[in-house]
Amino acid sequence: MNSPEVGAPLDADERAELERLRREVTRKAETRGHRGLRWTGAAILLVLVAVLAFAAVPARYVRAEVLDTDRYVQTMTPLASDPVLQAELSDRITDEIMTRVDVQRLTTEALTALTENAPRVPTAVIGLAPVLADEARSFVHDTVDSFVASDRFEALWIRANREAHKTMVAVVTGETRPGVRIGDDGTVAIALGPIIDGVRAELDERGFTFADKIPDVDATFVLFESPGLVKAQRAVSALNNAATVLPLAVLLVAAGAVLLAPGGSRLRAFSLVGVAIAAAMLLLVVAISIGRAIYLGDVPGEALSRAAAAALFDTLALPLRTAMRAVFVLAVAIAAVGYLVGSSKSARSVRRGFGALTDRVRGPADGRAPHPVEVAVASHRVALRVAVVAIAAITLVFWKYPSGLVVMVTLVIAAAALLLVELIARPALTAGHRTP
Repeated sequence: MNSPEVGAPLDADERAELERLRREVTRKAETRGHRGLRWTGAAILLVLVAVLAFAAVPARYVRAEVLDTDRYVQTMTPLASDPVLQAELSDRITDEIMTRVDVQRLTTEALTALTENAPRVPTAVIGLAPVLADEARSFVHDTVDSFVASDRFEALWIRANREAHKTMVAVVTGETRPGVRIGDDGTVAIALGPIIDGVRAELDERGFTFADKIPDVDATFVLFESPGLVKAQRAVSALNNAATVLPLAVLLVAAGAVLLAPGGSRLRAFSLVGVAIAAAMLLLVVAISIGRAIYLGDVPGEALSRAAAAALFDTLALPLRTAMRAVFVLAVAIAAVGYLVGSSKSARSVRRGFGALTDRVRGPADGRAPHPVEVAVASHRVALRVAVVAIAAITLVFWKYPSGLVVMVTLVIAAAALLLVELIARPALTAGHRTP
């Protein structure tokens, strides 16, 4: 066979082959560019998913916990039995009582009158007044300790926190309500007057002579104090307004990221949605930790001890942390499902192992033809998997107060549904209606 001469003109067949090769190279280049553009757009949407998820969880928390009186009171009620807060309250109430009742002076006057009316009593007993005053303080403190550990105190604590919530809402929203004043220091406090009235009655029952000398006390116990609460008014208002829209926006943008991904890579994009949301929750954990440190640094020591401030912050933030954990678990589940139903070698290996397991669970097929339902499920099992995960995600997103139990039950039901899909589809898969 003779080789064509160098520089010789191409014949018709050779020119046609050359044009075909050029078109093929151009098509592949355009395809690669097109895929690159689609992945760039999907990546932008995935970042937006993380940003929206980062805002959506606090937004739901603000509306459901911070601005809802019943939920706020329900969250704060366990603090009535918190040892740190009880000790702080006992010290504060004891100080309020003892600074308003000069027990040493009253004791001195009583002992002086005793020596004057009973000549046999030596005047030296008057010197016992400071000792008796210290004993009286210990007696009052023990009585207060007993009172704050009682059911009566819990009822007063709930009532006081319900009233304090008005101030909380006013501080974080800037909306003034009747009887509520907003200070620049962002202070939220409960009134101690009703609690001290209860202690006064307890002291009287125990025979404390000077109980009737305790005047009405217009004092407060600081729950939160930080100028940052006032500065956060715009953010809180924005989160409250967006609490309903943000979760829906997360779902829509996530769906957009999956649809925009190149064909054949959408399951990978679905998995990356879970990764993006999980990353957002981890960043939110870091942000809350930083916010906690800043808050504890802002609280004046004379208003509230660091231990009590930490207990108050952690209690109020507990529902937010619970929601974050729930969303994180859901995101990990989404990422896992997207990976397991994908086309990677490791995912196919896992599916083959799972297929073998389902064969053992179902037992031998005995050579029977697959049922039409089994064939239909096998043909649409990817869509069914996505539907199961989507329903679980929507359930958790729009569940008003998703607890850890709600998340676990939802995931267990979703896992059972996915397993059921595989069990039903397996006979048709093994018969060759659909390759795993």
